[in-house]
Amino acid sequence: MPLAAASVDTGDTAWLLAATALVLLMTPGLALFYGGMVRTKSVLNMLMMSFVSIALVTIVWLVCGYSLAFGEDIGAGLIGGLDHAGMAGLGPDSVQGTVPTLLFATFQLTFAIVTAALVSGAVADRARFGAWLVFVPVWALLVYVPVAHWTWGPGGWILDGLGALDFAGGLPVEITSGASGLALCLVLGPRLGFKKDAMRPHNLPMVVLGAGLLWFGWFGFNAGSALGANGMAAAVFLNTLAAGCTGLLGWLFVEQRRDGHPTTLGAASGAVAGLVAITPSCGSVSLLGALVVGLAAGVVCSYAVSWKFKLNYDDSLDVVGVHLVGGVVGTLLIGVFATATMTGGAEGLLHGGGFGLLGKQLAAIVVVAAYAFLVTYGIGKLIDKVMGFRASEEQEHTGLDLTVHAESAYDHGVLGHGAPVTASLSSSLPAAQKVKKQA
Repeated sequence: MPLAAASVDTGDTAWLLAATALVLLMTPGLALFYGGMVRTKSVLNMLMMSFVSIALVTIVWLVCGYSLAFGEDIGAGLIGGLDHAGMAGLGPDSVQGTVPTLLFATFQLTFAIVTAALVSGAVADRARFGAWLVFVPVWALLVYVPVAHWTWGPGGWILDGLGALDFAGGLPVEITSGASGLALCLVLGPRLGFKKDAMRPHNLPMVVLGAGLLWFGWFGFNAGSALGANGMAAAVFLNTLAAGCTGLLGWLFVEQRRDGHPTTLGAASGAVAGLVAITPSCGSVSLLGALVVGLAAGVVCSYAVSWKFKLNYDDSLDVVGVHLVGGVVGTLLIGVFATATMTGGAEGLLHGGGFGLLGKQLAAIVVVAAYAFLVTYGIGKLIDKVMGFRASEEQEHTGLDLTVHAESAYDHGVLGHGAPVTASLSSSLPAAQKVKKQA
């Protein structure tokens, strides 16, 4: 995301306003995507984990997150300063590149929000909601903010020191959320019945709707990162569409060949995998490169989601298999397919650039993944020790919707043997409230 001092351009500002709204929509889209993938007894809890992330991350970002991520570097490319804590010194006339600084800060905020929400998929069905409320702001401050500074902030070591490329968030968003999801699901342990009970998505139309909203919002996510209504935004927009399509087709191809049937869940997951992989590379590769990146992600991620059964970690909604693995594929392939036409200079292996850029991309991946995993594991363990992160066995068995939120997603007027909803719920509420106190 190149930044240079200039006056406000109304066209760029209009586009970034729209892109910011598109990216914010991705979090409700993610809530539906995740909500459709869990079982009926924890749908509302899954939605809540995404929606509450909007509020929690926004507060952290406005208080100090933006300043630490995008303020002037105060040490070795690791973190920014606190000059803009509380958004101090920023007003309607402040300019970042060709857009108002406040708009730029809000656009970047929407990235932080959806990244935190992504992590929730790894611990679906078994995380205490109270613990999640503590985890999100701490994680955003200690994990997302530093990596965002490394990748995009002024003086950040990945961009200015190492020289690795990441146009729209392969490192801060995809790899960070995936590695953090892996750490957190190891802290909490597997769900009851993992590898024994069928845990199929309860509502595939909801999953597809969520995937569609994510795809729609992803145009703002990637093309908005051009920070202007220009040719780069157009090229990135097309690359994003193309990679989503080949990711979808690649996943379905694997399913057909391996299982004998293409699935709706596979189509939605494949599209997301392609979009994940093109996120870091959309501003570095040609259209042909985007097609290959998306296809590679669809194929690789369709196999990666089964690793959890072999390695015995319960990544509930495949955050590791799709976001970590897809982010690695997209970030690494920049070193193969990057073209000077898109980057303005740097070239990948297939365009005569040698192994230099590929090595830089690999180094960035390893450091970011290790940092996110270790810090998240530490945060999760600390919260688990202080207040408990894992829901009780009774809560998990009954379902988090009723035991934590005292609500049910699918009460349509009658429950059980013709009993009114109010009577059925009221009879179960005392027990639910007793469990709820533990949450």
